Amino acid sequence: MRLKSGLKSCLIAMLVTLADGCSLLPGLYSSDHYQALLNQQLGSTYLQSGLPELAKAHLDKALALDDSNAQTYNYLAVYYQSIQDQEQAGRYYQTAMTQDPDDLEIQANYGGYLCATGHQDAGIALIKTTLDPRLNSQLWQANTQLGLCYLSQNQLSQAEQHFREALASKCDYTPALLAMQKFSYQTREYLSARGFWERYLQLGKASAESLWLALQTERALGNMPLTERYRQQLLSDFPNSQQAQQTKTAISN
Repeated sequence: MRLKSGLKSCLIAMLVTLADGCSLLPGLYSSDHYQALLNQQLGSTYLQSGLPELAKAHLDKALALDDSNAQTYNYLAVYYQSIQDQEQAGRYYQTAMTQDPDDLEIQANYGGYLCATGHQDAGIALIKTTLDPRLNSQLWQANTQLGLCYLSQNQLSQAEQHFREALASKCDYTPALLAMQKFSYQTREYLSARGFWERYLQLGKASAESLWLALQTERALGNMPLTERYRQQLLSDFPNSQQAQQTKTAISN
């Protein structure tokens, strides 16, 4: 898994070099469309690596260069969901769906958004339409979103089934690892939650949510030195996050 983390770092470095340097080349590589695609890919990679602010910078650049690509709106919606700005996320999802209503990744993400904002039945129904393996080559993404929908309804067996299906088809898919970390914590399987957290860290940078879950997990296990370490890291790396605000009172209780 460490090798895969290194490969991801190399991919990011390569994309950054292309995004910064290809404007010096003539033809296709210097076109706004090509630069927009590079920045969009960087934004997507940074999102999966737990670096949302870096992701947003590249996605904003991609949008400025080409405002017709539905996937850029999709990834910006994912970013706003990651910082708990559901209103902005909804706007970007609606634009993405309008521009490309047949894109299965966008449909699955939008279904997950519907579940996260209290429209579970509609969200589950939409995601299920994307689960045809003949049409969808990235079933891990749809399964993760569907699992999160079921988790929000406390349908634990269905949630676990879809999370594990996602990881079976793509073992290094960080959103599914984060989902299993969350699932394991909620079901009080704390050692399992720790294991998924460690796998997540091998592939990317800690996010505010993953740190919050790790903090709560170690607290439940009675490991107070590690609990305090994660608390300090959360406050230092994500001082404005919802999780940082929560942890200021959670540890003192």
